[in-house]
Amino acid sequence: MPDNRERVIVSELAPLPSGRPERLVYFGTPDVAVAPLEALVANGFDIALVVTRSDKRRGRGSDLAPTPVKDAARRLLIPVSHSVSDALDVGSDLGVVVAFGQLIREPVLTRLPMVNLHFSLLPRWRGAAPVERAILAGDAVTGVCLMQLELGLDTGPILDRVEVPIGDRQTAEELRSQLVEAGTEQLVRNLAPGLGPATPQVGEPTYAAKLEPAESAIDWSRTAVEADRLIRIGLAWTIFRGKRLKILAAEPFDAADTADAGCFLGPVSVGCGSGSMRLRIVQPEGRPAMDAMAWSNGARPVVGERVGAAR
Repeated sequence: MPDNRERVIVSELAPLPSGRPERLVYFGTPDVAVAPLEALVANGFDIALVVTRSDKRRGRGSDLAPTPVKDAARRLLIPVSHSVSDALDVGSDLGVVVAFGQLIREPVLTRLPMVNLHFSLLPRWRGAAPVERAILAGDAVTGVCLMQLELGLDTGPILDRVEVPIGDRQTAEELRSQLVEAGTEQLVRNLAPGLGPATPQVGEPTYAAKLEPAESAIDWSRTAVEADRLIRIGLAWTIFRGKRLKILAAEPFDAADTADAGCFLGPVSVGCGSGSMRLRIVQPEGRPAMDAMAWSNGARPVVGERVGAAR
């Protein structure tokens, strides 16, 4: 049965321009949305307005910090707004959305045609964390889709898609950089001559919900391959002697059975349900990241000592 994330079509969606859109409104927030904005400017598009999320406090200070896209817009001398509705007041031909982080509602979609750059091969991995979910699922390939924006969560018809293979040892940061590069080229290539026809998405959708903190805890009873995927997305942690230990880099190898799961096999190796993990870079609670062997020389974990117990 479809849920409320399924396709919702606006009765009179603003039609996409038939020729090259010259005047754009750009919607984006994080680092990944900076390169596409810069490329549009470099290729002669007039960015009438940038819409981004509001400034936020970052770190322990009380000062508000602008989003990366707002910083880029200021550098490029483009007006900035935090209100989506302001996009209707600048006489633009098209809205371009890249990792904006906020749904755009019907009153705007009926008046301003929009396209969205999404970092997955839709309908697989609709939602907030497509790169992380693709790696966790063990997908061999992902990609970038340029789609027409609708009310539904990443449900719009596809204008163009580019496939990108996922390397066996590729981190989420590395994959995201590759997708941004491919998507930036894709966006300019499609907008420059004018957008072609859009094709409805085909296939069973999957959803890429934002990762919850508990999902980032390593379950050592699972395989080393699964632990490796979690570590590669950059959020993995475990508990060692009652304190959180982040695992920033590691590699799987074959050297353990289920009886060794969650136990140290040596100074920097931990057993899994199948295979083992060799730690490379770790970050003890309250301390900076460090080489795993340097950490081990100080912590001196004992062979057979368990990690991952509840705090």
